[in-house]
Formats: sequence, C-alpha cells, structure tokens
Amino acid sequence: MTRSARSVVTAAPAGRVGRRIMVIYGTRPEAVKVAPLIRALAQSPVFTPMVAVTAQHRSMLDQVNDVFDIKPEFDLDIHRPGQTLTAITTRALHGVQAVLAEQRPDAVVVQGDTTTVFAAALAAFYEQIPVVHLEAGLRTGNPYSPYPEEINRRLATRLTALHLAPTATSKSNLLAENVDPAKVVVTGNTVIDALLWAVERQFDYGEPALADLDATTKPVLLVTAHRRESWGAPLRTVGRALARIAHAHRALRVVFPIHRNPVVRDAILPAIRDLPNVTVTEPLPYGGFARLMNRASVILTDSGGVQEEGPSLGKPVLVMRDTTERPEAVLAGTVRLVGTDEDLIVDTVGRLLTDPAAYTAMANAVNPYGDGRAAQRAVAALAHHFRLGPAPDEFQTAPEGPARARPEPGRRPPHTRNSPRAALPAVTA
Repeated sequence: MTRSARSVVTAAPAGRVGRRIMVIYGTRPEAVKVAPLIRALAQSPVFTPMVAVTAQHRSMLDQVNDVFDIKPEFDLDIHRPGQTLTAITTRALHGVQAVLAEQRPDAVVVQGDTTTVFAAALAAFYEQIPVVHLEAGLRTGNPYSPYPEEINRRLATRLTALHLAPTATSKSNLLAENVDPAKVVVTGNTVIDALLWAVERQFDYGEPALADLDATTKPVLLVTAHRRESWGAPLRTVGRALARIAHAHRALRVVFPIHRNPVVRDAILPAIRDLPNVTVTEPLPYGGFARLMNRASVILTDSGGVQEEGPSLGKPVLVMRDTTERPEAVLAGTVRLVGTDEDLIVDTVGRLLTDPAAYTAMANAVNPYGDGRAAQRAVAALAHHFRLGPAPDEFQTAPEGPARARPEPGRRPPHTRNSPRAALPAVTA
C-alpha cells in the first residue's frame, strides 16, 4: 500500500474476529502510548485491533511503529512541510472519514491531545461510531497553553463515549464537566507500560554521538523543547539558558535530541551549537530515548509524555511551561515548573547539580501515572463497555504517596544502574 489517502486499503485482512477496534494516531507520542493497547487488543479473545495512522508526524512516527513492530493497515500520509493546524485538521478529517465509512469498525480509539485526535474523533462522530479517548481528562484551564492541545482535548471529550482517564485527577476534571461517571474509567497511563517495556530491553541509543555516554558516570542533562506556544523568543531564551548552564558546569554533558521543526532549531541552535559539552542530535528512536532518560541525571523538557516518564525512573524533571495538565507529579515533588525564565532555568538546574539534598528531594523513583498495567485495564474497560466482561479495577495511587511504577507480572523493574538516587556529585567548572 502506498502512503496516500487515495490508495488506502479498503478491505480488512481475512481472519479477523470479535469486535473491531480501530486505533487512530498521527504522532510519535501517540504511537508510544497506543502501542501497549494495540498489543493488548491483539491478545484479547473478544477484540481485533485495526491500526490507522494519519502520519501528522512521519519519520518519528515510523520509528516508534518499528520498535513495537506495528504495521498500520491504513496510512493517510498527511504530513506536508510547513503544514498549518488548519491543513492538518482538514486532511486528517477527510482521510479518516473515508476509512471509517468503508471499514465501519465497532469503535475508534484516539489518544491524547493532538490535532489528529480531534479530527479523528469528529470523523467518527459524523459516522456515528463510538469514540474511546485514551488519556482523557487532562486539563490546564488555559485554552492557549498548551496550544492547540488543550482545546483538542476539550473538544474530543464532547465527542467521546468511553473516557479512559490516566489518574483520579483526570477523572475529577471530566466529572466537573458533567461527563457521565459510568463512562469514565481510571486506567493509569499506557506511557508507563511502554517505558517499562523499552527500558528493560536496553535499546541502542541509535546515535553515534552518544556512543561514549555510558563510558563515564558524569552527570547528564537531557533536554527536549518544541512546544508551539514557546516558538520565537521563549525558545531563544531556552538556548541562552542552556549555554549558561554548559559554561558553568563544564563536567556536565548536555544532550539535546532536537525537534526537526526549523522554527525550533533556528531559535535554539545559535546559542549552543559550538559548545564542547553540548551534544545536539537528531530525534532519537523511542528505544534509544528511553535509554537516554534512564541515563540522565536531570531532565529539562516541555514534553507532556516526559513529565510522566521521568519520575518513574527517579529523574528530577524541570518543565519549561507555565502550566501543566499533569499536576500529579508536581504535587508529588518530582516535577517542577520553571517556564522559559532564563534565570530560573539556570538556577534550578544548577541547584540540582550541586546540592545533593535538593536532588534527593526530587529524585524519588515514584510515579503517580501508572503501574505498567494500564493497557490491560483499558481492554477490560472496552469489554465492559460492550457488555463482554466485568468492570475493571481502577488504577489507584498508593495512599501514602505516588504509586511506584511496577513492571508487568514476571518482568524485572527498569534498569537504573546509571540513575543517581541518594545524591548527585557536585558538578564544577
């Protein structure tokens, strides 16, 4: 099948049985989070997964599918250089509607907050096919932060028949918006399922510039930045902050797998491209990035998914945003908001690198987002929705604090040999 909406496969492969659940996604973060669900659906005796991608992202999406050995039956290939939100929405809506009209699955699963999520949910609603929203109920309360994700989530909620909320906080957000409690199930977040699976396997970094990263125990600052609301001056501020951090802490290795968007690169790279202790790479394959998170000492990011993943590996996570739809780890003390304030970023990173007590206060290997069994709960919730099984037990955070991320039964905990816990050696010039 070529990557064209005009050449979408129009007949499902033979041998499919049970309820047909079409999982639709378009970006790398979505791919990571739906992968455990697709695998769980494939193992279910009552469901058969159908995989459709819009390819809102292209190469980054393909990387994740390759890692998890997922081969989409339907590939709309909507990505275009310089694409606008309007173009993404209209191409995804048109392409998904055509697939749904032809295939008529029993339900459509969307994940998270991308433009693909909103467009696919709307297309499913138009076709009167039930929408299941994985990672439902996250909110910041600010329609422009994150942009456009906050509104994508809110709009998807209005179109959803079954809400799979990752935490009790997310469920409370939905109930506050008058969503029927019977249609909400707290599953935990499938990103933890995926992370535990990937870290255990110790994938190669996939980047020659990182071949020597494990040869020393020197601290590593992992950085990611790409959010649309930070384009321009805020990202230039991030670049200046990283340059100051690199100059002040010469023994530190700053690793920045930078987003491919030229807007991001043009804003950040001028300040850091020639610094000897800053390594800028292309985006890493998912397995390599999971390994890099496990190797990192501190994580500086504006990513939603990394906010969930870092705490499960015992990593202090500093979030370059003013708001977050994931407040649980902030309350737990493992995540801190620093915005794009240059001095605050420099000072906070510096304190974590030089003050063992401050580091220990954040570096707790606890996670309020999941226990590695979110996909199992999601499948059980789907079965209950179709009256094919009992209601699942919901994910609950331990009463005394955030739940520790636990591997699936029979699997070892994630490898943390390179994860400083009790204290971080001071980094000096």
